[in-house]
Amino acid sequence: MGVAAAKRDRTHYLYLAVIAAVVLGILVGFAAPGVAVELKPIGTAFVNLIKMMISPIIFCTIVLGVGSVRKAAKVGAVGGLALGYFLVMSTVALAIGLLVGNLLEPGQGLHLTEAARAAGEQQAAGASESTTDFLLGIIPTTIVSAFTEGEVLQTLLVALLAGFALQAMGSAGEPVLRGIGHIQRLVFRILAMIMWAAPVGAFGAMAAVVGETGVDALKSLAIIMVGFYVTCAIFVFVVLGTILRLVAGVNLISLLKYLGREFLLILSTSSSESALPRLIAKMEHLGVSRPVVGITVPTGYSFNLDGTAIYLTMSSLFIANAMGDPLSAGEQVSLLLFMIVASKGAAGVTGAGLATLAGGLQSHRPGLVDGVGLIVGIDRFMSEARAMTNFAGNAVATVLVGTWTKEIDKERVDQVLSGALPWNEQMLNQDDDVHGVPEPRDSDEQHAVAKA
Repeated sequence: MGVAAAKRDRTHYLYLAVIAAVVLGILVGFAAPGVAVELKPIGTAFVNLIKMMISPIIFCTIVLGVGSVRKAAKVGAVGGLALGYFLVMSTVALAIGLLVGNLLEPGQGLHLTEAARAAGEQQAAGASESTTDFLLGIIPTTIVSAFTEGEVLQTLLVALLAGFALQAMGSAGEPVLRGIGHIQRLVFRILAMIMWAAPVGAFGAMAAVVGETGVDALKSLAIIMVGFYVTCAIFVFVVLGTILRLVAGVNLISLLKYLGREFLLILSTSSSESALPRLIAKMEHLGVSRPVVGITVPTGYSFNLDGTAIYLTMSSLFIANAMGDPLSAGEQVSLLLFMIVASKGAAGVTGAGLATLAGGLQSHRPGLVDGVGLIVGIDRFMSEARAMTNFAGNAVATVLVGTWTKEIDKERVDQVLSGALPWNEQMLNQDDDVHGVPEPRDSDEQHAVAKA
């Protein structure tokens, strides 16, 4: 017991070190901008280490989730509910972004410099992608290339095919499922080792962005930054909080507090993918069944980008106003419909929102593409709010889908959020089960056990 407590204390210090590293990075960025910018590769290296683990984690999680369900129809029900919910919430987020953008009218009075024009052209280069290219891009060249190229949607496809194949094999597929379970434990163990580099990565990332941006750029673009943060907060606390309370009876503040360390990680790296593996583990510990977590969380990282949706519409209005070419009401509705499709191709990684914005404007309003350079300087700061909003949206979605499919243990949720069953960092490394959660049963089996 003493050993476990010591290990738990060590991980507590790790996250205190991350906070200290963020503060130190900001100070270095202001004090020595030239040196700070040179530290950027340190932050990039840490995010790349995390991204390296995303494909194997998604593969193992989905295969175990789909493969452990007895009926394929249940997987379809979970996936269908999740995708339907993601589509509705992304549209709501886009609409809120448009509404607040029209109230604030950001970008008025700004002038496009040649440097900003060049930055916009650079972002737009190769950013546009047709729907056909997007759909064909989901299919990997080979089964293995889905892992080597780091494409989330390709990994998702291969994992679903493998999960359904193992499901069809029945008992013959159980040894393979056990083997993938062992691989998942190995992957989470490697991830736990990588996490000890988090303070160094947070320091490098924060120092570089403050050194690059400076105070002047932040002052001139403060309106859209503050407006964006406020809009994200309204969406999370009002929209998501209300839905979570009405549907699942869960308090949003308690859920966000439970995921506090993951939000800190996202804040320091500006990437919601850095917290994806931990979200999977924590949602299972919360009491949502493995199939629901395994299908909803990875799918949400590709299709449920609420923060990115708000960012796309507000940034589009900002650029149009700054370039003296405001969008009419009809153009705004048209752009909203276009962005619903465009936002689905953006993964939750740093810079993806900027590339999607450039590609969307290039396809829809080419004359505004140069203006993307206006927000390149503050994109990193907006990226943090974007990533945290995406993450909160996916956590809420997992609880909601679990509630709708009756694949959630309500008593366990109450115990976990009240602190009676606290999360222990060592659950990521347990030998009996990765997250300390018993193997999920099929619903029919659960009823049979209950009757017995």
